[in-house]
Amino acid sequence: MSQFFVGVTTGSLPPSVPTSFVTDINSPSVPLANVENVFGGSVTTNNIKGIQTDGSSGSNTLTVQLTNRITASAITTDGVTPVQLYSFALGGTPGTYLFTQRIVAFAVDTVGGLNPIGAVYSGFRGIRTTGASAVLINANQVIVGEEGSFTVAEVVNSVSVNNAVLTVTGIAGKTIHWAVLTDYIFTA
Repeated sequence: MSQFFVGVTTGSLPPSVPTSFVTDINSPSVPLANVENVFGGSVTTNNIKGIQTDGSSGSNTLTVQLTNRITASAITTDGVTPVQLYSFALGGTPGTYLFTQRIVAFAVDTVGGLNPIGAVYSGFRGIRTTGASAVLINANQVIVGEEGSFTVAEVVNSVSVNNAVLTVTGIAGKTIHWAVLTDYIFTA
């Protein structure tokens, strides 16, 4: 039996294992014992590309994040009290925002033997900020899908000082679970 040997005179021996990963923020991510944790997530950070990587400042965790997203949930229990889903700070740079929102609602109660009911809302709103105060360009441009008594529920876009605010008001005698996913773009 014979053996064949090829000597390496230049470069490193394969396989080469990465020693760090350059990321968009908090760079780099550095594997620990050749282990790199890669996760997904979402943040409200303004990034026109809609995605960024976070290296966790040298740890072995790299997170791929969807940006320009606001998520929230809340529960209403009556038809009187408005509940804030979110208040989003517009920041100190003058400019214009376009918010695109998708809201779902589910009334979990079964009153008088009736089945639970649901609703969906999809819409957009524009807000201009001076960097210190906000101006609502259009309040409620919404496509609505509501079952039964959901027609009395309310979804309201507003501004407060320099914040974009989304509130909901439920239905008397019903416990309603609300969830929202809002995407936005901003230009200065």
